[in-house]
Amino acid sequence: MNTKTLSNRALSVIDQYLHFKFGSAVCSVPYFNNKTVKARAALRPLIGKGSPEEIHEEVQAVLVKERMQGASLADESLKKLLVDANLGVDCSAFAYYVLNSENQELGKGSLDKHVSFVNCTGVVGKLRCALRPIENCDVATLAHDKNSRAMPVKEINPGDFISLTGGPEGFERDHILVIHQVEYQNFIPTKIHYSHAVAYPEDGLYGSGIKQGEIEVLDPNKTILEARWIENGKENSFNPIFIRAQRSRTEIRRLNWF
Repeated sequence: MNTKTLSNRALSVIDQYLHFKFGSAVCSVPYFNNKTVKARAALRPLIGKGSPEEIHEEVQAVLVKERMQGASLADESLKKLLVDANLGVDCSAFAYYVLNSENQELGKGSLDKHVSFVNCTGVVGKLRCALRPIENCDVATLAHDKNSRAMPVKEINPGDFISLTGGPEGFERDHILVIHQVEYQNFIPTKIHYSHAVAYPEDGLYGSGIKQGEIEVLDPNKTILEARWIENGKENSFNPIFIRAQRSRTEIRRLNWF
């Protein structure tokens, strides 16, 4: 049995979102749904596109504005502050920052130097994407054939991602899971560990954020939907992300330059 993981640099990014710290308080950065809030052309942390550092700076700004002391924050009050101030991250931005760190660790530079922004057309569109790459790199962009390729379960590696696109009449938004660890037996994957930014209906107002789960490979020659998905103790038909994956075009994909 052996295990592969993302680089420490990329794992650190996941941890900074999963265990966001301000003073002695710690919480998961909440999920941000830009479609619901309908924010446009704002600061990255205010539209679900902020890095942990940028979100931290915005928390400081909120505390100054509200004349609050950071030392007074507990875990629950930090999470409440983030949610009430509309500070969070969406799934594609979370994936972008993690994959960007892995890209840099591999000596390939920033992700935006490689990504083909397929939804940016014309002079204005291309300029917008050049100036605001994170805001314009959605799941469909990462999952486009110009940027990534589909991979079979038996060849999965950390740094790959699982894209969930489409769905019944576009009812659900595209989603992305980043593979941060893979366990192997005789070079065959047996368990896949993933991280993502998500909000489930049962999360309520303050329960969303960065979550992690695992996928137990039952047969490496079958599809990822024929595996055993486990998150928060819930398996397959009781697991909301698996149910969502069944309704989507779900693929394991690898960036073309990885």
